[in-house]
Amino acid sequence: MSLFHVEGKMSDRTMTRQVLLFISVLSLSSVHGQVSYSIPEEMAKGSLVGNIAQDLGLDIKRLKSGKARIYTGDSAEYIELNKERGVLLIKERIDREALCEQTTPCALHFQIILENPMEFYSITVEITDINDNPPTFEKNEIKFKISESAVNGAKFVLERAMDLDVGINGLQSYTLKPTDNFALKLVNQADGNKKVEMVLQKPLDREKHEDVTLVLTAVDGGEPRMSGTMQILITILDVNDNAPIFTQEFYKATVTENAPKGTVITSVSASDADHGSNGKITYSITNTLDYVRGIIEVNEDNGEIRLIGNIDYEKTRNFQINLRASDDGGLTDSCKVIVEVVDTNDNKPNINIMSKSNVISEDAKHGTVVTMMNIQDPDSGENGKVQCSINENIPFAMKSSSNNFFTVVTDSDLDRERAPEYNISVTCSDEGVPSLSSSVTLTLQISDVNDNAPVFERSSYEAYIIENNTPGLSIFTVKARDADWNQNARVSYILEDSSVNGVPVSSYVSVSADSGVVHSVRSFDYEQIKDFQFRVKAQDGGSPPLSSNVTVKIMIQDQNDNTPQVLYPVQTSSSLVAEMVPRSADVGYLVTKVVAVDVDSGQNAWLSYKLQKATDRALFEVGLQNGEIRTIRQVNDKDAVKQRLTVVVEDNGQPSRSATVNVNVAVADSFPEVLSEFTDFTHDKDYNDNLTFYLVLALAVVSFLFITCLVVIISVKIYRWRQSRVLYHSNLPVIPYYPPRYADTLGTGTLQHVYNYEVCRTTDSRKSDCKFVRPCSQNVLIMDPSSTGTMQRMQSEQNILDEPDSPLEVCYILIIIFSLKIRFSVVYPSRDFTCFKSNTYLQDLMVRHALHSANM
Repeated sequence: MSLFHVEGKMSDRTMTRQVLLFISVLSLSSVHGQVSYSIPEEMAKGSLVGNIAQDLGLDIKRLKSGKARIYTGDSAEYIELNKERGVLLIKERIDREALCEQTTPCALHFQIILENPMEFYSITVEITDINDNPPTFEKNEIKFKISESAVNGAKFVLERAMDLDVGINGLQSYTLKPTDNFALKLVNQADGNKKVEMVLQKPLDREKHEDVTLVLTAVDGGEPRMSGTMQILITILDVNDNAPIFTQEFYKATVTENAPKGTVITSVSASDADHGSNGKITYSITNTLDYVRGIIEVNEDNGEIRLIGNIDYEKTRNFQINLRASDDGGLTDSCKVIVEVVDTNDNKPNINIMSKSNVISEDAKHGTVVTMMNIQDPDSGENGKVQCSINENIPFAMKSSSNNFFTVVTDSDLDRERAPEYNISVTCSDEGVPSLSSSVTLTLQISDVNDNAPVFERSSYEAYIIENNTPGLSIFTVKARDADWNQNARVSYILEDSSVNGVPVSSYVSVSADSGVVHSVRSFDYEQIKDFQFRVKAQDGGSPPLSSNVTVKIMIQDQNDNTPQVLYPVQTSSSLVAEMVPRSADVGYLVTKVVAVDVDSGQNAWLSYKLQKATDRALFEVGLQNGEIRTIRQVNDKDAVKQRLTVVVEDNGQPSRSATVNVNVAVADSFPEVLSEFTDFTHDKDYNDNLTFYLVLALAVVSFLFITCLVVIISVKIYRWRQSRVLYHSNLPVIPYYPPRYADTLGTGTLQHVYNYEVCRTTDSRKSDCKFVRPCSQNVLIMDPSSTGTMQRMQSEQNILDEPDSPLEVCYILIIIFSLKIRFSVVYPSRDFTCFKSNTYLQDLMVRHALHSANM
């Protein structure tokens, strides 16, 4: 221990006071220092006690950041801390006598608490006495009855003066005036006090003075000196020459605190050799503090000392009683009774929270101080020894840092998600019998750190949406939960970048960042995409953020949004297709089969076929599932050649969609019969504006090719002409060349010698045309309403023009034919000029006919 002494002067109106500063620093288990100051009582408010920051070696910034404050427990605060200056100041006027009475030394004990980290320092401020109280007597006057026969040397005990001050400022001396008959004698006692006696030095003469008045003055040693006086009134009596005598000069007794009123503490006894009234002894209390007078009384007849009040060991551990025994003759004697108070365990431990944390982070390290407390038990011995504990199964422990100072610290990991709050019950018990205890509950909140990633409610999601949805439609919701709290538990949903068939997934769906609702961005088509999947990330708002992913699969459900498509028979606006049924067909004869498909799926693609209308419903039927058109009775001669059936193809969707197809049936055994009946078969044809554009474009291309070929042909002809001229001038014979199997007709023909053919033309030569088409099946005819003729090959023959003169000539002929076709198509866009043939194509005749038409 190191001791420092600082001396200074302070002015206080009329006197100069010295301030003594004692500083001692102790090193305890926790950061704990002790500083002692000494100041006089009655200092003015705001007076300086000491520079605590300097004496403790602390920086003023530390006082501010640590929220330094004074902790006094249940005591009144007489000292305050100025954190700006780092000094201790007088907060309330201090009266040493009111604070400590006669106890010396008188001191204030308190602690200075700092936080972040938690520290405390013990401060002791000794209050020194100043001479602010004069000596006083309990009574202003005292009366004696003294016999005139009193001998010299007779002693009369006087009441001792009381001075609340201590030390040099306390009572120092007495004076007695006048001193004609009596002298003053001071007798030192074992407790340090002085017994004041008045000694008769000169006999009294009642005949001279019936009454004598003396003045007893008590003087202290302070500066300036203060005094108090008491008058002594003496009545001179006749002879009483024996004074009462106590059996003991000192009596000792014990009393248990909280003993009931009326309890007899002890008894004193005195005797007087005189008889009669001069031997009758009266007991009384004298020279005793007011506090003692308030709790005990003495029976003036028998000397029993009884309790009349409550005794508290914590306030008074012992006290003394000054008793006086006096007879009727005025003679007295005195004794002292010392009473020891026996402690009982009547005080519970007092738990004082010095500093505590209401919130602690869940990642706090082991040993983090949560609460500092001071435990006080006013009892003594075993009754005052205290042990503290906290409830079990919590991650905290109780530690004792020094005598009566305890701390609650963490001793294991904290987890807010498991326990967001702890109620720590602190129980402190003394070792008395029976033991007394006190408890306090500390509520501690666990603050959150971002240690939990969001968790989706499912490991994967599947959702369904019907095609042709409205963009922006809510499909479903992904949900993730975060076990953390507040911002750390705020989950945001993010659509991870990916692609579906090479297209970013963000063009298919979007995810609401706040709610996790998945919206469609586009309208889906089941026929284009049936399902796709993507990943959604859930990310919390912590720092750094934590996240998790989940796979979402979207299944597109089919909707009946496509009508059935008829693949056969093919419906064209330019020509008619007729199915041929011989009149000899039996029941169930397969006329044709309507083939249709539906690009939808499931029951939306289940097709059924129904006959909507027919020329003769009794003749044909349609298979409901397969679309086969069959006869339901025997065909007879009365049945019309032209039969038109309208078949409805309907799917099984809700609502259902359908398509219709017209099937032309020719009931005949030969083609001429069919043609004659279908001549006036009219068709409704829509004019197509785009067709004209394409035809004009094709005409322009063909014209360009025609001109090019024409130039090439002319060049070749000129070249051949020049060659023939050379041959002509060379006089060589010219042998005409005839292709094989070709005969010369009128010297210019190229037709075969044997060739049977028919020419098909219309009655109106302006509508005549030829078309080279591939042969159809034997029971399918291609019709043209504007045509009245037929072309039917009677026998199979080879092409007449097997070997054309040159490729250029063939190309020229084909271009001329195609140009003629384009010309007639432009003039008559709604007509289809088609020639009919049975099994093969016309060749040379058609070429010559085309050249002839071009020349026209």
